[in-house]
Amino acid sequence: MTEETIENKTVTETTSVLLEEPHTDNKNNETETAAVSEKTIEKPGKKQQFIQILKFTLFSISAGIIQLVSFGVMYDWTGWLPWWPAYLISVILSVIWNFTFNRKFTFKAANNVPLAMMLVIIYYCAFIPVSVFGGNAIAGQLPAELGMLVTFMMMVVNFITEFFWDKFVVFNSKITKKILSWFKKK
Repeated sequence: MTEETIENKTVTETTSVLLEEPHTDNKNNETETAAVSEKTIEKPGKKQQFIQILKFTLFSISAGIIQLVSFGVMYDWTGWLPWWPAYLISVILSVIWNFTFNRKFTFKAANNVPLAMMLVIIYYCAFIPVSVFGGNAIAGQLPAELGMLVTFMMMVVNFITEFFWDKFVVFNSKITKKILSWFKKK
């Protein structure tokens, strides 16, 4: 046999062992089934995690471009709005973009979309006031032409904190299942 055939055989044998039904003569059949199910779920490898971070970064950059352009149009180029409303509108536009693409392509989450969006809204209910008032206070101390710099600083903080929120809360099926279980009728 070639190495490839041996590897394929090993994978096939391992897969069939994981997919086998537990023995029915065992009194703790449900416990054993749960144990088998937990064993079949594997955490992503380092390469998969790196790809996930890379995808999140690229989609966040694209969302950042949307935020910077919309902010620039409303604040710097036209002067239609003061810093904080321009920032708020631009963040909302980038969040919609970022959520849609990260849900579908980065985290490949097919879980409850309304719940996921609600969890993102909860994150932004905490983040936006801090970034709007904090950013506005910082922008008020700087010359007007540095408004874009303040926006960029807030975007970096948003990028870091949102990645962890999305990965460990919004698109974590264990967490979302637990949250959904709180609302199920008993």
